[in-house]
Amino acid sequence: MRIAQIPPLHEAVPPKLYGGTERVVSYLTEELVNLGHDVSLFGTGDSETSARLETVWPRALRLDPAIRDPVAPHLLMLETVRRMADEFDVLHFHLDYWSFSLFSRQSVPFCTTLHGRLDLPELRPVFDMFSEAPVVSISDAQRRPLPQANYVATVYHGLPENLLTPVPDVTPDYLAFLGRICPEKRPDLAINIARRCGVPLKIAAKVDRADLEYFDNVIRPLLCGPGVEMIGEISEAEKPAFLSGATALLMPIDWPEPFGLAMIESMACGAPVIAFNRGSVPEVVDDGVTGFIVEDEVGAIGAVEQLDLLPRSDVRARFEERFTAKRMAMDYLATYRSLTAERGSVLRVVK
Repeated sequence: MRIAQIPPLHEAVPPKLYGGTERVVSYLTEELVNLGHDVSLFGTGDSETSARLETVWPRALRLDPAIRDPVAPHLLMLETVRRMADEFDVLHFHLDYWSFSLFSRQSVPFCTTLHGRLDLPELRPVFDMFSEAPVVSISDAQRRPLPQANYVATVYHGLPENLLTPVPDVTPDYLAFLGRICPEKRPDLAINIARRCGVPLKIAAKVDRADLEYFDNVIRPLLCGPGVEMIGEISEAEKPAFLSGATALLMPIDWPEPFGLAMIESMACGAPVIAFNRGSVPEVVDDGVTGFIVEDEVGAIGAVEQLDLLPRSDVRARFEERFTAKRMAMDYLATYRSLTAERGSVLRVVK
């Protein structure tokens, strides 16, 4: 198949540091190429891919201090894709609802993976108006706020099987928090849990500009106490050592998490996950196998005390069963074929 992948332009693909959506797009793109498909990636010039790179902006918007209007480059990208649409069998967007109006008016099959939260009231009229736009959810839980959307599949994220692996001869001796410092991720609760357990906590997370006030007022004062180390953003290459050294990843989330890429990154390294029962957590964590699903701080503290019951080799094995990039790519290919069959499209032969 000839497939177009269209991610946001905020980060390169893959991102240099944090960037869940762009990272997943990279994994998917590379796996589709490995499976023999002709893939074009629309993105920034600092992206790296074995697919055909269609550069629509020189560099990641987040890393470009000259950018004041991030909408303009995205509009340019959408029009570029529209003009090239007939070259593809399917267009796969990762841009929320931005593709709905323009691409509902053309003949090439398309779908949009929804990567974010859907419990925002302003989204409901958009999905009411574009009720036939085909969308893919990243968990069944993500669908709940917008049941009227035209979901054509749920596809869980996946990682390249050997991208993150357990580091041998490492003795786990701390709890980990990975991702982003923001109110809904509740790093404050992670600090409380670790301190009440008497276990060190290492925080590898970015702080967005929008969350600086929260970080300064709520989290920074908590870092002054003992047992907590703020590492900051880490690269993909640094994750195996960070997660292999953790007894568990803490996910005391306070929002309807659509998926939670950090959970499967932790599993890939053999580290179990202790997560609050919110959003996608029951779909991603196999309770009692790859971690523990808890309701509150007390439950999390009890789970820390039971981590010896979870063999790290079993955590890694379940990751390989459920969350590889190959499985993700095969799920998306089934979705693409369904969309093209529905439109009556003739697939182009990839030579």
